[in-house]
Amino acid sequence: MFLTLVGAFGVSLIVVLATMPLLISYLHKINYNQTVSEYSLEEYKQKQKTPTMGGIVFVLTPLAVTLLLQPGAIRDLQAMIVMLAYVGYGLIGFLDDYIIVIRQNNEGLKPRYKFFLQLVLAVLFFFMYRQNASTDVILPFLEWVIPLGGLYMLLVFFMFTGASNAVNLTDGMDGLAAGCSFLAFAPFVMFALQQDKLAIATFIMAVMGSLLGFLKYNSHPAKIFMGDTGSLALGGALAAVGMILKQEIAVVVIGGVFVWETLCVIIQISSVKLRGKRVFRYTPIHYSFVLGGMRETQVVLMFWILQLVCTVAGFLIGVL
Repeated sequence: MFLTLVGAFGVSLIVVLATMPLLISYLHKINYNQTVSEYSLEEYKQKQKTPTMGGIVFVLTPLAVTLLLQPGAIRDLQAMIVMLAYVGYGLIGFLDDYIIVIRQNNEGLKPRYKFFLQLVLAVLFFFMYRQNASTDVILPFLEWVIPLGGLYMLLVFFMFTGASNAVNLTDGMDGLAAGCSFLAFAPFVMFALQQDKLAIATFIMAVMGSLLGFLKYNSHPAKIFMGDTGSLALGGALAAVGMILKQEIAVVVIGGVFVWETLCVIIQISSVKLRGKRVFRYTPIHYSFVLGGMRETQVVLMFWILQLVCTVAGFLIGVL
């Protein structure tokens, strides 16, 4: 078991480290570069020529490595739900990235179409999941069991759409979303092993290894961005492991940074529409710290530390 987990991490790390330079070169050649919004901070507009869609490599690599080391995963319904969520939301992101790059603007896939696709996948995974799993939610510490029944589908929808879009909002600085995601996935390895779900633990380790390899090229100054291909896939996978491993409450705490980013955007938009005033200097909130005088690398490090705190807190909630 130990060798399988270490192997998944190590092989994925090496594959991404080896293939990412090839992808960067190819994307430069075909001019698949990031399109920066006209509303972005001025210093970020220089990233216009950085290639995007780097998430392709760290979406495909964990799948291949997991199926290589755990071929039985293809017959494991719960493991397949996690992997299909990863690929499914990654495909939505890929479509969004493709439209952005081709049209050379930041609009991408229309929100209603993206929402519809996210809804379809969430409903699909719910019906796959409930074939052999409980729709109860257990409150940590109190150990109260809340039977949600059909309402669990609504929770699943919010988990998947919320997590995928939250990681997407966080992906605004070099290494920010990738580093936070790496830390956020870590507790789920232990949760999976506690429940004897080796295939899922192997997949998570493969994702973490891939993310570490990606950070080599995504850390400041980034040579490539993950794009929506990567951010939506990561969010979808976080929601899926939270659902499958019955850690619906813990995943909210573990994803604390992503939740914070999302809430700040919601508050800002609501305030502007209702009061005509901003609450924060800028949202997503990580940009506010840059406007306050911090360097990008300092902001990213601060968010990584905050994510580490959320990870430890969520882990304790999950095991207690």
